[in-house]
Formats: sequence, C-alpha cells, structure tokens
Amino acid sequence: MDKTEFKRLFLEMMNTQDNSFHPLVWINGNPEIGEGTYIGGLSDINATKGRIVIGAQCDIASFVAINAGDTHLRAIGLAEKPDVGNIEIGDHVFIGSHSVIMGGARIGHHSVVGAGTIVRPVEIPPYSLVLGNPMVIKPGYYKEKARPDNSEAKKT
Repeated sequence: MDKTEFKRLFLEMMNTQDNSFHPLVWINGNPEIGEGTYIGGLSDINATKGRIVIGAQCDIASFVAINAGDTHLRAIGLAEKPDVGNIEIGDHVFIGSHSVIMGGARIGHHSVVGAGTIVRPVEIPPYSLVLGNPMVIKPGYYKEKARPDNSEAKKT
C-alpha cells in the first residue's frame, strides 16, 4: 500500500478530514480557521452542529476540544436535540493544552486561555487571561503589556 492510500484509509477510519495542521487533529464540519493559526496534535474542532470561527495567528495547543454542540441533555433524555452555540475566537489567541471551548463562547483577540480551562458560553473581552474550572476571567490582563506598535492595541 502506498502512502497516499494509507493516509486516505487512516482519515476514513478516524472519521476526520485531511488538514494542514497534524494528522491527529480531528476537524469535523467546516470551521473557518484564519491564516497562520497552529493546531496541536490530538485536538478536536467540531463544527458539525454550529459555526466555529478561529482567527489568524492563533496557537491552539495539543489536546484541545472546541465543540459547538452539546448533547448531554439529549443523552439523558431531557432534550430532543443538541444544544448548539456558535464559537468565535479572535486573532492572536493562545489556548492551552487540555482546554475545552464550549458552544456559545466568544474569545476576544490577544487573549490567553490557560491549560485545562473549560470556557463556558460567555463573551471574553480582548487581552484577557482565562483560567481554571470553574473559569476565572481577568479582563484586559494583557492590555497594558501589549507592544505600543501593535495596531490592535490602539483600537481597543
């Protein structure tokens, strides 16, 4: 078996699509991913239930789950269909390893999500630090630290 056929079979077996990030990044649906964004291995981007937009120049570490749909209430018989919420991640966002971004979350540009954080459906302002479970948002944490030549820093 040649390498192309092996890759085709692997992607079919793993129920994912080919991507430019890593062979062990699962991308389902049609998320919009900005230029220069990195996604580490064993991360999962699931846009089959809702819209996911990830900005440019983001750094998403390994083992991150970004999922627009939540089926837990359906699974236990309390809802008939999944709860769906779109996800928006601004430009220049870092998301640490083993984090979960839930449907309905909006993360402002130049923000950092610490490792292991569960981001619930809230709006996080630009330049924020988000960490923990339950998550704690430190709005504007990085704003004063932004480089003066950063044109985005001058806008907000």
